[in-house]
Amino acid sequence: METLAVGCGAGFSGDRVDAGAPVVRTLIARGGPAALIFENLAERTLATQQLAKRANPQAGYEPLLELELRPVLADCLKHGITIVGNFGAANPDGAAQLIQRLAKELGLPTPRIAVVRGDDLSDTKGRAIVKQHLGAGFDEARFVCANAYQGAFEIAEAIKAGAQIVVTGRVADPSLTLGPAMAHFGWAHDNWDAMAGATMAGHLLECGAQVSGGYFADPGKKDVSGLEDVGFPIAEISADGSCVVTKASNTGGLVDERTVKEQLLYELHDPATYITPDVVADITGATVTQLGPDRVRLSGVRGHARTATLKANVFFDGGWFGEGEISYAGPNAEARARLAMDIMQKRMGPLLPLRFDLIGVSSVLGDDGNRMLGAAPVGQLTDLRLRVAGQHLELAVIDRLLREVTALWTGGPAGGGGVRVARRQRLSTQSCLIARAQVPASFSFA
Repeated sequence: METLAVGCGAGFSGDRVDAGAPVVRTLIARGGPAALIFENLAERTLATQQLAKRANPQAGYEPLLELELRPVLADCLKHGITIVGNFGAANPDGAAQLIQRLAKELGLPTPRIAVVRGDDLSDTKGRAIVKQHLGAGFDEARFVCANAYQGAFEIAEAIKAGAQIVVTGRVADPSLTLGPAMAHFGWAHDNWDAMAGATMAGHLLECGAQVSGGYFADPGKKDVSGLEDVGFPIAEISADGSCVVTKASNTGGLVDERTVKEQLLYELHDPATYITPDVVADITGATVTQLGPDRVRLSGVRGHARTATLKANVFFDGGWFGEGEISYAGPNAEARARLAMDIMQKRMGPLLPLRFDLIGVSSVLGDDGNRMLGAAPVGQLTDLRLRVAGQHLELAVIDRLLREVTALWTGGPAGGGGVRVARRQRLSTQSCLIARAQVPASFSFA
């Protein structure tokens, strides 16, 4: 049976919207069965879209969805390239409606769009299930929503039923790739090795350019050319679940053993037990082999029976987050920035914990207790920026924090400028495991 080529058009919400077109052109030139996935979700982005849906019931799906699909929709429909994306986020039905409108605007035949359901546990029944599992940790008054990680089976069934586009909410990232592979090869639901192999192919694709040179490049140590036009990856999946990873033709970037191994190990806490809703994958005996320029084969992945439970993330109202920045430059700039920090601590510290970053001294490697920053001696930097951040349940406290940062302009040390402040609503998250039977998935056509 011929291989299935699965290309990636996005690796996160906010990814480059022009990345999918070169992938689609490559899939068309290659010929044969193909799919294009859009991986737009993370815990952060799903929480953001849940908040957007709360504010506007018509919102809640990937905000860049139209920009992502407009360049590729016509070619995918014309050439039979199935589109699968978790760009439905908190509102898969809204995403499906947008795609229908886009197709009509482009003068295309009405596409067959399937919507996968079952991840959203925010209704009364879902809330009861989550409450049962969290027990005392469930805060009824602050509950916002909950989502379970669904798998690939409904995606596969939708494709076999004729779906040209499959819209999902929260499914596991690799399931976007495994679904088309299951539909193409007709694997039994207990063909653990094949499903584990395709799952790891999906894992290689799910972060977009991260496997094709993006997030890998380190000048002088790991050089990658053409990152300004980095090619997004394509996995050519075989009937046994093994795959060859490549990238869009005539693009920059790099696919070699190093990029594949880095992405293969990304977020794997236990290489022998990578748990997904579909299968438990074991890569301890896997082989990564360079076949040629920008062509790397992954084989030898083993699989074990899927778990009896699914992971669910439960979101609660987390109040508000605020941050402000101000720059200091010239002689004694660092001392002046530290004085501003001291002023903020004395005026706002009694109301909420503050996080300080002296960008250029300590920020990425600092901690929320400001210990590293407080222990660092004052240096001679002449250009740096102070960042102050805090979180509180009451918006009024955050607004006061932002006013205090702004007041540093004339009420703080000499030479401060370039003040910028921002605030946003926050969600807090808890996770639990729920029996599969309690959270069944299904699909229907939009």
